[in-house]
Amino acid sequence: MIEAIDVSKSFDGIKAVDQITATIKEGNVFGLVGTNGAGKSTFLRMMSGILKPDSGQIKLDGMEVYENVAAKERFYYISDEQYFFPNATPKDMREFYRGIYKNFDVDRFNKLIGQFELDLNRKINTFSKGMKKQVSVICGICANTKYLFCDETFDGLDPVMRQAVKSIFAKELAEREMTPIIASHNLRELEDICDRVGLLHKGGILLSKDLYDMKCSIHKVQCVFQADDPVDTIDQELNLVKKEQRGSLYTFTARGDCEEITAILQKRNPVFLEILPLSLEEIFISETEVVGYDIKKLIV
Repeated sequence: MIEAIDVSKSFDGIKAVDQITATIKEGNVFGLVGTNGAGKSTFLRMMSGILKPDSGQIKLDGMEVYENVAAKERFYYISDEQYFFPNATPKDMREFYRGIYKNFDVDRFNKLIGQFELDLNRKINTFSKGMKKQVSVICGICANTKYLFCDETFDGLDPVMRQAVKSIFAKELAEREMTPIIASHNLRELEDICDRVGLLHKGGILLSKDLYDMKCSIHKVQCVFQADDPVDTIDQELNLVKKEQRGSLYTFTARGDCEEITAILQKRNPVFLEILPLSLEEIFISETEVVGYDIKKLIV
């Protein structure tokens, strides 16, 4: 488990992270979402022990992270800006990391390099941005650490490679309960992989919620009612977040149990009724509106 307790960090008087308190449990995929400059990278670097918090604590499995080798052996950090030794090849990086991480899986590394169609002996500085990101991800997976910190991991990858990386993450999570923490500015990238998402804004976590619980507590329904139905009275029956109308088609976003919402609408004998899936972005829009924020201005 990772615990951040009242963590703050400033640079030249600018507050990058402001009193963040968060708990990340094992065996879950945690998505850290926010615009560029929201503090995601700074927070991950403090979690990785690269930066020391100005105040507060970050603990990994009960251990302080900063300048603690025992804690750092438990995670691998994939930074947004890829760094490799000058003129290094994937083979060189494999040999380096197998000396750092005692459980580094050499055979798995070689297999993944082949599956991603990367040249084991080619200099990495001749690779494209996406290829370099693939090498970083492969190194992180094969380090066999308990935690994997990912800063904009999917940035630079084509759609096929994004799905491939997500599939690998899912496999690792299922087989050895690896816990990825993925920072991104794009909710759509995290929607199909994360169990819990935290929204970071202006250096602080605006909210942190379990996706399953969020999806079970809010629903979108499309309806077409009888011509003589007094539709305006629905506002008094449903806990509405949003109501839209296009001709005779109404779209309601409401809080509550799905069966209860459906039952209320079914009593009106609608001509048409359909439950629609809500995207992660739509869920966050509804959640942030409750606390007075317009998420459309915060995220892509």
